[in-house]
Amino acid sequence: MTKREVVSAVLRGEKPPYVPWAFWFTSEAAEKLCHHYGIAAGDLDERVNSHILGVGGQMGLMEDLGQGRVRDRFGVVWDRSQDKDIGMVEGCLLPEPTLAGYRFPDAADPRIFGPIAGDIARHPDRFRMFPIDFSLFERAWSLRGMENLLMDFIENPQFVHDLLDAITDQNLALIKNALRYDIDAVYCGDDWGQQHGLIMGYAAWREFIYPRLQRLYGAVRAAGKFQVIHSCGDVDELFDDLAGIGVNLFNPFQPEAMDVRALLERYRGRLAFWGGLSTQITLPKKGVAEVRAEARDLLARGRAGGYVFAPAHAVEGDVSLANMLAFIEEAHAQPGCAGGK
Repeated sequence: MTKREVVSAVLRGEKPPYVPWAFWFTSEAAEKLCHHYGIAAGDLDERVNSHILGVGGQMGLMEDLGQGRVRDRFGVVWDRSQDKDIGMVEGCLLPEPTLAGYRFPDAADPRIFGPIAGDIARHPDRFRMFPIDFSLFERAWSLRGMENLLMDFIENPQFVHDLLDAITDQNLALIKNALRYDIDAVYCGDDWGQQHGLIMGYAAWREFIYPRLQRLYGAVRAAGKFQVIHSCGDVDELFDDLAGIGVNLFNPFQPEAMDVRALLERYRGRLAFWGGLSTQITLPKKGVAEVRAEARDLLARGRAGGYVFAPAHAVEGDVSLANMLAFIEEAHAQPGCAGGK
């Protein structure tokens, strides 16, 4: 089976021949690995045999403003002078609770979709995933400001509905254009969780977020594609809702915020998980033997299906090269996968 077929089997609720994997690294961690392997940064995914291929997308379309600052397609300025991978929002594009005067970017921008055909041609064996980062709540707070938006949930609910509907319409247009290509899944990134519980609480999530997810995920599933989502933090109270509206794969699956082993067993066949290896404790703070032990345990539990192996988030620069090589090697050493090739 190809990598694409193995991941698809997992997302269909089937038992795969081995546990597939897909790893993400921050720029500092990736630099360590590329230096070790003697490769260019663009070759790292292939070198570690990640099974999932991100195709197209908006995150790379940043205007460089100098001094570590960039502007995204929505006009949001990000200060990356410290956090070089995402950054911190600078200013507020919607200082008042109104969309008057704001114009959303072109959802048919060829820069978003132009690379897709070439990416697929270069990696025909990998599972193809079109990403929409900052897909809903995150896009809303990046435009309005986190504190302002949370206050709007209470003081200006109609504005929140209007804003989220406008963002949803933008995303549906992106999905429509992405579906012209031979992709397998749409990935929506949208952090709702804290270390303990939801940022906005369940009632607000259900009122404001859930109806838009139904529209987004429904469009993807109606087209016969898989739906992948990313939401950091303690959000397991949402898994029944998410499975019910068509989510196939949840990431990042954080062991510090949820019982990943119990959840894997509980939802196997209904919802698959991608992540699970501790990035807060094990990878940065423990030794190679402990990294290998945790990786082996997760891989063993994932053999029955419902699981894509990975660290719980993009690996940070405080993780040693030895610890990174340890979990990569454990994935490659699985019986039946021939190193994932």
